[in-house]
Amino acid sequence: MSGAGLEALKRAAAEAAAEEVRDGMLLGLGTGSTVAYLLPALAARGLRDVRCVATSVDTAQKAAALGLVVEDFDALERLDLAIDGADQIAPDGWIVKGGGGAHVREKVVAAAADRFVVIADLTKVVDAIVAPIPLELLAFGLPATLAALAPTAVRPGMPPSPDGNVIADYAGAVQDPAALAAWLSAVPGVVGHGLFAPELTAEVIVASPDGVERRLL
Repeated sequence: MSGAGLEALKRAAAEAAAEEVRDGMLLGLGTGSTVAYLLPALAARGLRDVRCVATSVDTAQKAAALGLVVEDFDALERLDLAIDGADQIAPDGWIVKGGGGAHVREKVVAAAADRFVVIADLTKVVDAIVAPIPLELLAFGLPATLAALAPTAVRPGMPPSPDGNVIADYAGAVQDPAALAAWLSAVPGVVGHGLFAPELTAEVIVASPDGVERRLL
């Protein structure tokens, strides 16, 4: 598929998700190339009373530039809806996120939302989850943490996460996503990982050349 064709699919998924937003909502905005299409689609709807929380500085700046109201998450306990992209979407509902290095904030926002909607193009749909699995690690004791997580390496050229932590990738086998998620979470020094369990997601919107498909989880 051409680059232009892929971008058109991202836009289609994002525009479909923008229709889910209603006035008065508290909305979580994710990070990444597909969310970049969500922001103008949302702004074009002209809703007057939507308050947004952004998972990254980049998303916050782009949303504010389009006239969307962006607030700090510190003052809110819950969200009505969160919309974000994905790197991998498996048939059983497991999702991998973290290509942009904001997966911990993205998971916090997803968990705080009454509904978490994932938007993606067809290339993100996989038969099974595979490495790499993004990680966010404390800088303190990093060599020891990496040794405990082998095979894991710091992502080359990647800036720190929005909270100043180190972005790395686990490169081992993913035979059981639930077991791997539990193991990664239990290693001291791991702030968070990019495995999102099926129960976090309410709906997946996937755009393909045949149209936009909605999958309820």
